[in-house]
Amino acid sequence: MLKNSSLVAFVGVADLGRARAFYENILGLEIVSEDGFAVEARASGAHLRITKVPAVTAAPYTVLGFAVQGIEAKVDALAAKDITFERYAFLGDAQSAKGIWTAPSGARVAWFKDPDGNLLSLSEI
Repeated sequence: MLKNSSLVAFVGVADLGRARAFYENILGLEIVSEDGFAVEARASGAHLRITKVPAVTAAPYTVLGFAVQGIEAKVDALAAKDITFERYAFLGDAQSAKGIWTAPSGARVAWFKDPDGNLLSLSEI
């Protein structure tokens, strides 16, 4: 029924101005609108509504991920913009010093947080 519909992702934030600066200036997403309730961004045709909420409850799991090529370069570029990548002890040696985890399948993933603590990821398959 919805397989041909465009997907819109949502992420809740406390401060729209701070969130817009992060998603636009740090992550480089294209901002297409802002209406006081949300900032709408676009990345490779997908839409993201960065929505103002009264209180953010950060989930302990990834809420938004980006499929990338050249994950090492992307991690380096974001680290140069003061993004800190998450390190998880339970991943052990499968996670590099830069925070890139190599899954048993060979996929590589790195996690970081937005200013509200929402867990985001980069994935290279």
